[in-house]
Amino acid sequence: MRRLPHLILHVGLIVIGVITVFPFVWMLLSAFKPNSEIRALDQTFFPREWTFENFLNIQENFDFLRLFANSVVLSTTITAISLYTSVLAGYVLGKYVFRGRGLLFGFVLSTMMIPWAVTIIPRYTMFADVGLKGSWASLIIPAVFSGFGIFMMKQSMDGIPDEILEAARMDGASELYIFHRIVIPMSTNSISALAIFQFLWVWEDYLWPYLMIDDDAKQVLAVGLTTFSGRYSTDFGGLFAATTLSILPVLIVYMIFQKRFIAGAASAAVKG
Repeated sequence: MRRLPHLILHVGLIVIGVITVFPFVWMLLSAFKPNSEIRALDQTFFPREWTFENFLNIQENFDFLRLFANSVVLSTTITAISLYTSVLAGYVLGKYVFRGRGLLFGFVLSTMMIPWAVTIIPRYTMFADVGLKGSWASLIIPAVFSGFGIFMMKQSMDGIPDEILEAARMDGASELYIFHRIVIPMSTNSISALAIFQFLWVWEDYLWPYLMIDDDAKQVLAVGLTTFSGRYSTDFGGLFAATTLSILPVLIVYMIFQKRFIAGAASAAVKG
């Protein structure tokens, strides 16, 4: 009887996990089906006729490698910049005492409460007026500072003992040395968790790159996947194959940093 609640919890989690993963498994298996089988009314979970043509024809149908490379470069660049600024801002707000610190942190939190859709039009107008429309700078600059990242890293900094930092200052360490050699290594778990969140958000972002980038050579993969949908028909096989390949980087990153992600998310949780 004591194990019954745990058994119910595990069964519930398994059911939720299956429901969550099932669409991705269906997409993966559909990538090996011909379009005629995908469009058929009589659907089967496993392909009746296995084919690799959907994967082989991706590059021929559209410039998959260029779009994939653009997404990797942009996601990596934005994630690296956002991580550094978030850790730096979180360290200042968490470990420095100055007038207006609470007000500044409240302003950071308020940016998280504003719906992103509300800022699309003024942000679009601003970048268009300064001539940045069509450049990668219009994608990188808005992501330089992350309200969620600053909040998460500030919570993580609260767990670093002040005695360690004071001891380093007494030994003659500069503030930059303390930040890069002490604070960052002690925040590895939280940084890893934030890196996964940030990389995922940038990798899957569709609307903003669609509005700002009008050059196919600079476009990202999330927008490029829409080219499989034509006016009268859709290449579902190619779309499933390209989508399957597009989620591989995110899965690989998560599998590598899974333990640090869980530990970092737990350490950055709000303490009651």
